[in-house]
Amino acid sequence: MSQNSDSSDGPQGPSGSFPRRLLVLFAHPALEKSWVNKRLILEAQKIPGVTFHDLYEAYPDFSIHVEREQKLLESHDVIVLQHPIFWYQAPALVKEWLDLVLEHGWAYGSDATALAEKWLLQAVTAGGREESYGPDGLNRQTIREFLRPFDQTARLCGMDYLPPFVVHGTHSLEANALETHVEAYRRFLIALRDDQLDADAVRDLSFLNGPGGPFETGTETEGSDDA
Repeated sequence: MSQNSDSSDGPQGPSGSFPRRLLVLFAHPALEKSWVNKRLILEAQKIPGVTFHDLYEAYPDFSIHVEREQKLLESHDVIVLQHPIFWYQAPALVKEWLDLVLEHGWAYGSDATALAEKWLLQAVTAGGREESYGPDGLNRQTIREFLRPFDQTARLCGMDYLPPFVVHGTHSLEANALETHVEAYRRFLIALRDDQLDADAVRDLSFLNGPGGPFETGTETEGSDDA
């Protein structure tokens, strides 16, 4: 599943003419167990001009082709890293990818400009409900607080890090609520592709599809036990 909307021969630059070149980097080590992520990536792959790249499909043995990944990043303006939250972190392959691909002298350093001014965002899923993330919840911190290392990584690389798109409560999400999130995710990706997101207006939000956000869903209801 590494493709754009017009090809299945590997990750490629988006076809057609759009204001911003958008790359979705997807990482899930057990996709067969995640009905939520399956549905989200299915929608992402339908959108013209979006390059979709499945890291676990491309590198099941964690043997990452660094030069190819760097070229892929260079050829896009906006990168969305989509993954589940596992033990308050991204899956292991994401850390390996960051360690190897974001090389000194290329991604960061006094003369490194490969990623300068690009946007980095995350689209994440979490089994726990929204109220469990925060100072009064079981997990004590918000999702955005758990994602701070990505924020700092982006800053070090000269990128603009914006609030994430978050689907909470995946262990108890009803089908109709999921479809609301899917539609919001579709609008989120299209807005990024078409340069319709005001970065300064959303910068201080906890997450883009939360209360007051441009892709607000307000859905989190009990139902399926799938992840």
